[in-house]
Amino acid sequence: MATDKELSDFLRSVEKRAFKRTAYAVRDDDAALDIVQDAMIRLAESYCDRPAGELPLVFPRILSNATMDYFRRQKVRSGMIQNFSAFESADDGADFDLLEMLESADHVPAAEGADDRLTRAQTMQAIEDEVIKLPARQREAFLLRYWEEFDVAETALAMGCSEGSVKTHCFRALHALATALKARGIAP
Repeated sequence: MATDKELSDFLRSVEKRAFKRTAYAVRDDDAALDIVQDAMIRLAESYCDRPAGELPLVFPRILSNATMDYFRRQKVRSGMIQNFSAFESADDGADFDLLEMLESADHVPAAEGADDRLTRAQTMQAIEDEVIKLPARQREAFLLRYWEEFDVAETALAMGCSEGSVKTHCFRALHALATALKARGIAP
């Protein structure tokens, strides 16, 4: 059984990555924050009796389910709103600044010049733009494998699919990102 401190430490360690992953999926920072908080509450309420070592495997699945719940609610709401008003539209254009989320004082080298910061900012923006364009399953597999640093088995468990599917989704995501970034003139 995870202690309160272990649970709190775990949630603190995953909150930023979970927010970024969710923001990529829903493209709305406020909704992403609500989804992450909901997933954290579900973990604390329903899985506090699990050992601390299981939390990193359980939480991504809870987060994925909470994200799917959000999309289901949005679909129902948008259907109801369309019936009542033709003037309402879904807001898909939320701004999300990946560079702002990644940067902190300990990540920025002291000797970095303005031109280096600008180049890094442009590169990060290009990567963010291309990650958002990935199909949902490819984006999820990519973020779990390379952002969350899960291995193939953990990613398969979190996504509820086979290890072969994870490998396929990751390969396609990496290929699509490499092609898109190369077209933008960004080489590895």
